[in-house]
This record gives sequence, C-alpha cells and structure tokens, in this order.
Amino acid sequence: MKPAGGKEMPMEVRLLLTLSLMGLVLFLTPYFLKTTAPPPQPKKAAPAAKEAQPPEPVKPEPAPAPAPEKTTPPPATQTSGQKQDDHILIETDLYRIQFSNRGAVVKRWILKKYRGNNQQPVDLTNQAGIELLGAPFSLLSKQEKLSTDPNKALFAVKPASDGLGMDFEFSDGKIHARKNFRFEANRYLVKLVSELRDQGRPVPHMVAWRGGFGDFTVVNTLSTQQTMYFETATGKLEVNDVGVAKDGPSSVTGRYLFAGVQDQYFTAVALPERGLSIEMQTWSDKLVFGDTGKEEPHIGVAFGGQGVNETFLFVGPKDVDLLRRVDPRLEQVVDFGWFWFLAKPLFVSLNFVNDRYIHNYGWTIVIVTILINILLLPLKFTSLKSMKKMSDLQPQIKEIQGRYKNLGMRDPRRQEQTQEMMALYQKNGVNPMGGCIPMLLQIPFFFAFYKVLTVAIEMRGAQWLWVTDLSQPENLAIRVLPLATIASQFLMQKMTPTTTADPQQQRIMTYMPLMFIFIFYSVASGLVLYWLTGNVVGIAQQWFFNRSMKLVPAKTKPAETPKKKSGKN
Repeated sequence: MKPAGGKEMPMEVRLLLTLSLMGLVLFLTPYFLKTTAPPPQPKKAAPAAKEAQPPEPVKPEPAPAPAPEKTTPPPATQTSGQKQDDHILIETDLYRIQFSNRGAVVKRWILKKYRGNNQQPVDLTNQAGIELLGAPFSLLSKQEKLSTDPNKALFAVKPASDGLGMDFEFSDGKIHARKNFRFEANRYLVKLVSELRDQGRPVPHMVAWRGGFGDFTVVNTLSTQQTMYFETATGKLEVNDVGVAKDGPSSVTGRYLFAGVQDQYFTAVALPERGLSIEMQTWSDKLVFGDTGKEEPHIGVAFGGQGVNETFLFVGPKDVDLLRRVDPRLEQVVDFGWFWFLAKPLFVSLNFVNDRYIHNYGWTIVIVTILINILLLPLKFTSLKSMKKMSDLQPQIKEIQGRYKNLGMRDPRRQEQTQEMMALYQKNGVNPMGGCIPMLLQIPFFFAFYKVLTVAIEMRGAQWLWVTDLSQPENLAIRVLPLATIASQFLMQKMTPTTTADPQQQRIMTYMPLMFIFIFYSVASGLVLYWLTGNVVGIAQQWFFNRSMKLVPAKTKPAETPKKKSGKN
C-alpha cells in the first residue's frame, strides 16, 4: 500500500502495462524459443470440484447579482469584535461548521453523515494548511495594499435568529469588510456574500480555500485533489491538478456555470448567477503531509473577483442525485472515465439491485457480475470452441513447424510456413486469436467497475464480510481477495485447452497469472471481488464446456501442403 499522500501508478497505466507484457510474451515467444519435439500426451486435469444518503436538495432560485453602487455604505462608526472567539458554531442536519471571528473564517467544515478512515466525521479542511496559509474563506485582495488586513481583524458576529446563518462585519473607518453565510437545515447548499471596501470604494477580492481540500484520511488523497470549472460556451468541465500552479497561482475568468475544488468523493463549488463572470485561481502550496515529514504540494482555490461577491456554494459529497438536483451539468464532476458508456449503466444497475433487493454492495457486485457473464455467455462459448479446435490442431501445427525449424527468421521460405498455417486454420474454421476474447471482453467492464468503485460515493465505506471498505484495498496484513483471485486464475488456466504444443510456451502460460498480482494487490477490494467472481463463473463455464465436448469427438481436416512451383527446389 502506498503511504497517504504518496503518488502511485494509475490503475489504467498498470493494467495496460501488464497486458502489454503479456502480449509480448504470447506473440514474441515463438520467435525466440527453439521448437522442440512434441511433449507426451498430458493427463487431463480433473475439474476442481449506503451509508445513509442525505436528503436531496432542490436548487433554490438564484438571488439577483448585487450592484456595488446599491450596496449599503460602510458605517461611520467602527465595528469590530471585542475578543477572539474560535468556537463559533453552526450545526445543521448535514454540517457542523466551526468559525473564528478573527478574519471571519472557517476553522472546520465537518460532514456529519460521512466518516474517514479514522472513523471520525469527515473534516474537509486541512488543519496544517490553516496554521500556515490561513483558514478557508480568507479574503485575497486584488488591491496592492490595504491599511488593515481583514484576515487579521476581529469581526463583530451576529447569528441568525433560526441558528442557520451568521453575519460577520468589520469596519475601522477606512476598511469595511462583511461576510454573510446562510445555510439550509437539510441541504448541502450555502449562500455566501462577501464584501470589501476601502474608504467606501469597492475592492475586488476573492474568497480562498488553500492548503488542500477533502478527506485527508484516505490513501493517496493529494493526487485526487483538483480545481475545476464548467465552461458554459463549450459545455465541458475543465480540470486542473496542482501542477498547473507550480510556478505561481493560475487564474481563469469567464461566465462559468460553476467553479471550485474537489477530491475523490467531495467537492466545493461556487454557483454564480447565470451570465455573470467569475474568476478562479488555482494555488500550489507546499506543506508537510501527515507523519511523512515530507513537503508535498497541496492544491488551493480562490474564487470571486468583484467588490461584492454573492453566490451559492455546494459543499458536500459527489452524489449524482444531489448534484443533478442542483443542476444536471453539475454531475459531470463525477468522472466515469473512458468507458463511461459502460460505467454509467453499471452504476445505475448496482444502485438498483442494491436498493431494491440486496442491500449490500459486496453481494450486489457478485450478483451483477454473474448477470454480466450470463449475457456474455454466447461469445464466451464461441471463444472456448475456438480454443478447443486450436488444441486439436496442435499435432498438425507442430508438423508444419518442424519442416521449417532450421530456417532463419528472415528466410523468404518463412512465408510458405505462414501460408500453410493460415490454410490449416481456414480449413478448420479456427481463429488463432479466438482464445483471447474472454479476457478482452472483461477489460472494458474491469475499467468500468474501477471507475464506479473509485468515484461513486455510495461505494465509500461499503462493507462486505471481512472487507471494511469496498472502495479501498483490504485492511489486512495478508490480503485474501487478491490471493484468491490469483489461485482461481491458475485453476482456470489449468482447465483451459492448451493452444500451443511448445513446452516452454506452456510453462510460460502456466505462470502468467502471477502477473496479475501487479494489478490486484493494491486496488479497491470491490474491483478484486468483481474479477474473482468472474473467474469463479468462468471456471464453472469451462467445466461445463470441457464435459460437454467429451461427448462430441473433435473433427479436424488435415493441412494441405502447398504445391511447389515448377522450376524451384
């Protein structure tokens, strides 16, 4: 397992690398290994015997954009807090927010319905970042110098009568700053108004959330933190990682539907009034992460750009239903990857089966995997028949190879060998690549399951038997599911008809399943459960196929040796 905050090779790269190595072994081995005499007839192997989801919000009617000239002028008298208070609380059904009147900032933003790996409610703030960079909702002035830094000022605090709002205000006669937060009792939407003036003149500013965002208790969390904005003109979500700000803050401005920050399962985005321009900055701040003692770049975001910024904020889980209720385009923050056309239906199917019948995502993965394999059964049987024919043709293939075994790789007569082999395949209706179809069929579903398990908030913390979180690797010293998957891969390999007569190639194929350790040992346990279930189903199918084929003797046609052209030896 990689340490928290460390970088690990993406799953797509690891799978493609493994499959590439397997392909090289399969297709290049015949050219480098000398052909040997056919082995004795092998003995036939005997077949081996939600986490509770929050209520769905409905998008409120957006408030009209404030015009600076109509804003209430700053008070003539000074307004400030009497003493520092770092424990100003607002609590809703979904949030527990801790404010400080020193700068009118957020000290903790806790999601009550979600827990981290430390079994505590998720705090979306990074406490180390607060100490060094300032707390979330600090103000970044676009004016060179202010006579008073509002982030260090003591604000006067006025709670709303219903306990769901908080108004912060500061004025020293020159600088006037105000922040107003308005929460909903059971929705992840917050209305924010920030205002900054210098001697009555609006000061363009931004509201910042620096030092990282999200659940800091999960593995490899920093690599999943990104800023993003939805480009209304193109209808696309643009995503930036921390590297875009390695040389300083990176800024974009436009009429975006939303802009903000995200990690694997949570997001905080500003939703400005439609048609209004908003500026977003991406920051990279180096902080020591966890107990590693090593500095790592942490992403930060700032948004706004006006003297008075008024916007709604969505701060919460990347739950597709919740996001769609706010705006259908907001659900694009849930990235289903390259195979979205499979991942989205798979996501819907898993939720449907789980919610209606099973009520456990582990068993739901098992059931859905079985259903997928049943649907693919005709294609799998076609592939198995092709492999059986290839196995029956091995003596003739060996005989053809023997006639050309002393030729060099560049000898023109090698073409005659290829022609004979293709003639043999054609006469017997064999596709030499037919045996690869079962694995090729699984790859798109593998990627689809991978994406669903890594982006669907429903899978986070889902338990199954001894597995505490299907979206994470097993929390055991020796991980059972990967080892069981490799064992099942060996068994299925042993039951599968041999498609090569070369004993060295057979030995290589026998140990090929060990390469899957490279993939399975550090991925989500739900993904390994999917592959293991597919292997168990495949073993059952192979057993049935092997038994049924014994009742039908294989018939193959002998290869015809091409006639030599006259005048040539």
